[in-house]
Amino acid sequence: MRTEPLSHRPAGIWWGLLGVAAFSFTVPFTKVAVEGMSPLFIGSGRAVLAALLAALALGIMRQRLPCGIQWARLAIIAGGVVVGFPVLTSYALTAVPASHAAVVTALLPAATATAAVLRGHERPPLVFWIMSGIGAAVTVAFAAFTSDGLGGFSWPDLLLLGAVAAGAIGYAEGGLLARDLGSWQVISWALVVAAPLMVLLTSIAMVEQPPAASPVQWAAFAYLGVISMFLGFFAWYRGLAIGPMTRVSQIQLVQPVLTIAWAALLLGENLTWPTVVGGLAVVLCAGVAVRTRAGTRSASRSRPRTVSPNS
Repeated sequence: MRTEPLSHRPAGIWWGLLGVAAFSFTVPFTKVAVEGMSPLFIGSGRAVLAALLAALALGIMRQRLPCGIQWARLAIIAGGVVVGFPVLTSYALTAVPASHAAVVTALLPAATATAAVLRGHERPPLVFWIMSGIGAAVTVAFAAFTSDGLGGFSWPDLLLLGAVAAGAIGYAEGGLLARDLGSWQVISWALVVAAPLMVLLTSIAMVEQPPAASPVQWAAFAYLGVISMFLGFFAWYRGLAIGPMTRVSQIQLVQPVLTIAWAALLLGENLTWPTVVGGLAVVLCAGVAVRTRAGTRSASRSRPRTVSPNS
C-alpha cells in the first residue's frame, strides 16, 4: 500500500496534463472531419474504432469482467463520454467555429466539479455555487452574443451545453470508478458497453451519407478515435485516480485555452475579442469554482470524519 502523501505525488498532475493536451485537439480535428463526413458518422464511428482497440487491450491483458453495479456505472460513463459528448459536439461543429465551441465547452471543468460534488454528496461553500452560476451565465451570454445577438441562442449552443453536461457526468463518474477498475479499464469497458449502439449508428450514417473525406480528414478522424476516444482517457482517468481528484481536475482549465490556440494555428480561425474575453471569463469562473471545491476537500481531509466521501 502506498503511504506517500497526496501532496508529494505529482504523477497525477502529469497524467492529467497529458490527457488534457490530448483532448485539446478534439474540437479542431472534429471541425476538420465534418467537412468530409457526417456528424453522426464521426460521433459514432470514432467510438467503434476505439471500441475495437479497447476489446483488444482487455483481451490481451485478460481483464476480469466488471460486476454488479459497476455495469450501470459504466453505462453512465459511456452515455456521457462515448455517446453524448462526441455526437453532440460533432453536430454543433457543422455550424459554429472551433473557437466558439471551445468557449462554450470551457464550462466543462466547473460542470465536472459540480457533478463530482453532487455525486459525492459534498457541501461546498456558497462561493462555489456563485462562481459556477456566473460561469454558466457568461457562457450563455457569449453564445447568444456571437449567434444572433443578445436575443438569440442558436441550436449548436444548445448541443454544446448538452455535451458539457454529458461530459461532466462521464468525467466525474469515470474518475471515481477508475479507483476500483483502473484508469484504462474504465474507458475500455465503457467503449465495449456502448459498442452495439455505436455500430448501429455508424451503419445508419454510412448508408445515409457515405464518407467522402480527404486523407487529412481521415487522419483527423483517426486521431479522434485512437487518441481522443481511447488513449487520452488512459492518461486522464489515471491522473484522476491517482489524485487528488480536486487538484488534478484543475488542469482541465487549460484545455479551452489550448483548443482556441489550435483553432487559430491549425484552422486559421480569427480570434475575435468576444472569443478571447469570453474564454478568459469562463476559465476564470471555472478556476475559482474548482479551486474552491479543492480547498474544501483538502480541509475536510484534515478533520476526523466517520463517513468517507465517494469522490
